[in-house]
Amino acid sequence: MNIVDDFTRECLALEIGFSFGSHDVIRSLEDLAFERGFPEMIRFDHGSEFTSHAMLRWGAERSIALRFSDPGKPTQNAHIESLNGRVRDELLNTQVFVTIFEARRSAAEWRADYNDFRPHSSLGNLTPREFAERHKINPPSQLSVA
Repeated sequence: MNIVDDFTRECLALEIGFSFGSHDVIRSLEDLAFERGFPEMIRFDHGSEFTSHAMLRWGAERSIALRFSDPGKPTQNAHIESLNGRVRDELLNTQVFVTIFEARRSAAEWRADYNDFRPHSSLGNLTPREFAERHKINPPSQLSVA
């Protein structure tokens, strides 16, 4: 499961697991909110972990607008789809992981590299972390999750 800040392009979470239910998604979002505050809006696809009653109730209780991309329209959630492609191409398809712990360690290293060392042309050739520090947007206004 990946979470990206749509403005700064920071990969805020890159979670590795065998499956993710709505309670796993909620836990990750609560952890992020503890650090950064709750966003105004979160964009998802139509996965059952995102459309569950628990997730909808969670969003309503926190006054977070939950938006869903139309089925078959990944361009409506382009930031997370781009990140998903990078994670797949640069991390998941390039290594064989013996344990889930090894996969999680590699994911944490990849995420640090992505946020701290890779300039993005869409951010004026700053890294996502540099861009976020310059703009001091807290809490984030919009997240995308997949």
